Amino acid sequence: MADSLDLFAGLDESAPAKKRKPARKADRKPPRATRGRRQASATAPAPPANGDYTAHDIEILEGLEPVRRRPGMFIGGTDQRALHHLLAELIDNSMDEAVAGHASRIEIALHDDGSASVRDNGRGIPVDPHPKYKNVSALEVILTTLHSGGKFGDKVYATSGGLHGVGLSVVNALSESLTVEVARDRRLWRQAYARGLPQGPLEDAGPVTNRRGTLVRFRPDPEIFGKDVRFQPEPLYEMARTRAYLHRGVEIRWSCDAALLQGADTAPEKAVLHYPGGLVDYLTAVLGKRHTLTPAPFAGQGALNGDSGRVEWAIAWPDDDEGFVASHCNTVPTSQGGSHEAGMRAALVRGLRAYGALVGNKRATQINADDVTGGACALLSVFLREPQFQGQTKERLSSAEAGRMVESALGDHFDHWLSADPAAANLLLERVVERAEERLRRRKDREVARKRAARKTRLPGKLADCAREAANGTEIFLVEGDSAGGSAKQARNRETQAVLPLRGKILNVASASADKLRGNKELDDLVQALGCGTGARFDAGALRYERVVIMTDADVDGAHIAALLMTFFYRQMPGLIDGGHLFLAQPPLYRLARGGTTRYARDDADRDRLLANDFTGAGKVEISRFKGLGEMPPAQLKETTMDPARRTLLRVEIAEDAGAATARRVEELMGRRPESRLAFIQARADTVTALDL
Repeated sequence: MADSLDLFAGLDESAPAKKRKPARKADRKPPRATRGRRQASATAPAPPANGDYTAHDIEILEGLEPVRRRPGMFIGGTDQRALHHLLAELIDNSMDEAVAGHASRIEIALHDDGSASVRDNGRGIPVDPHPKYKNVSALEVILTTLHSGGKFGDKVYATSGGLHGVGLSVVNALSESLTVEVARDRRLWRQAYARGLPQGPLEDAGPVTNRRGTLVRFRPDPEIFGKDVRFQPEPLYEMARTRAYLHRGVEIRWSCDAALLQGADTAPEKAVLHYPGGLVDYLTAVLGKRHTLTPAPFAGQGALNGDSGRVEWAIAWPDDDEGFVASHCNTVPTSQGGSHEAGMRAALVRGLRAYGALVGNKRATQINADDVTGGACALLSVFLREPQFQGQTKERLSSAEAGRMVESALGDHFDHWLSADPAAANLLLERVVERAEERLRRRKDREVARKRAARKTRLPGKLADCAREAANGTEIFLVEGDSAGGSAKQARNRETQAVLPLRGKILNVASASADKLRGNKELDDLVQALGCGTGARFDAGALRYERVVIMTDADVDGAHIAALLMTFFYRQMPGLIDGGHLFLAQPPLYRLARGGTTRYARDDADRDRLLANDFTGAGKVEISRFKGLGEMPPAQLKETTMDPARRTLLRVEIAEDAGAATARRVEELMGRRPESRLAFIQARADTVTALDL
């Protein structure tokens, strides 16, 4: 069904900031680096009564207090993804032990009390007194002090995913309770913590014979993450499976309490994950029965210029051109790519151009990286000494030397791989050249015809087009990022539904120059996919889809992206809105489950209504809050958001008598004058009731 939504009608609604919770004080003295607050001098002047800004207003956050006050700086927020990041930090610590050759087994468990645990059979965290803090164990220093650990140098770990020394201490700070056990030198040591504070000294639990390594069990703090946020088995199981693929020598044992698996689609209760083939095994599982251009993927591994690092890769080119690129550095996923991905792309382009010159195909000179990897399924894993990431969440690798080393390592292998099977290499080269020529044709002719050639028409590289040629009954979903795009592609109806992932936030056309607008690739791909032109060249009859659906995450960033897209259509394709072709998808905010009953709620009021009407009687109701479409299993995304029979769409309209007012509001909020936005915010600041930071 479709409801009406006035453009930007909800922008007048706002709400006050949440009250800041006071920081907790330590119950006992931790190491000097984590000790309590600065004491005011006896001779310091009293705070002024007139509210002036003085030295008394300057706060000094010490120890783990900055983590609890600003968790987003360390784990990227307080949503489901940030919660899972805590467990990822512990898994990566154990993976570092495995990569270093000191551990062969990692056990990951989700418990029915809301806690999770990670155990390895590595060397175990040191428990002897730290030389800088007398009578305080190294274990306590690591758990209570930011930027402490054994990964700043290369004596303990040649390569590691933890570089900032904040992983375990951040998990401790954001946990309601945490227990750590260390089996080392045939003795077991145990210590308990609560919200970052030790609850007693390190205890000697006695001798052990057949055990070594570290066990950490923690329960996230509901004061930080909220009472409704819980570990989700499906994405965490996939995380564990990915780590097992990334290091072929490790065995990961997964377990999850059966009560947490109600309604789960893929995660098992118990599993042993061990893949001797590494990334090739992973790629084979992902591809399934899909046909590829070459009989075997391009896969291999090698050293990085004699350094202690190494690189492993597995790449295939499916015939349906629906691909992805997934990269990792030191087993940490780099979802936003980086220099190692750039090196891989450069090696592939250079190799195909050289092969084209070898076989006399002059058209090969025009190919670029997007032509080569646009339809490829590529997995890349590098291990580097002291890699440089952007941010604590390590989503993008920025080490400049990584690109050069990866390009050099892959280049020779790719040349040999192409030469070993000329028939497959020629087929791949021809496909890539076709993509390049289509890209060049689009540059010359911005109007894409709806009819297709005998072979599949090459539209924007990331567009997963629908099969139906006529526009009637078709729709295109505009999603944010490859992660959400991957889920949407699996959930769609291939006959009538197309998916176009957009990378990040698009250009704000209300404040951009004409040159920037013409040079923006994301908007260019969007225009080409729709095929109806922009501005004076807009032709509603050439629109390739009956409905254009904006499908973004149910968070602040998703709302901002939707506003930017609506601004683009309002300014560049107003006929799309006037013709009733633009819609907003309404993904659910909550999932409620008990036994075999599952319901989805659009908002808090809908959740409360479902609890009162559909979940009466005894029994605990599991409530999950969705924060990102990329974390939703495809089956749930289809059921709630993409299936025409069960979803809700909002049609974007402009009221007949609000044309001039809408134009003023768009210019006020999205235009080039920031002072108008400031005035808008100031005029409504006193009405804020629930500011989402």
